[in-house]
Amino acid sequence: MARGGEVLSMLCPNVEYVLRGSEYENIDWCGKEPAITKSQYEAGFAQYDAWKAEQDTAKTEAKAELLERLGITADEAKLLLA
Repeated sequence: MARGGEVLSMLCPNVEYVLRGSEYENIDWCGKEPAITKSQYEAGFAQYDAWKAEQDTAKTEAKAELLERLGITADEAKLLLA
């Protein structure tokens, strides 16, 4: 299950905030108006897992595409970075 900080990172990637606890009321929007509503925050918990899976899939596909363009395997790339 997603945590509050993960949900906020998904919903508000460019917003500064401080989260103390996991409740919406514990979000300090750094002196600004709230970037999202309480209902958006609560709905974000249900959306996070699917969003994270999409992000992970896109990252994996991008890595595979890059390795293919370079003409090397993942193991060979690890050797280059070691």
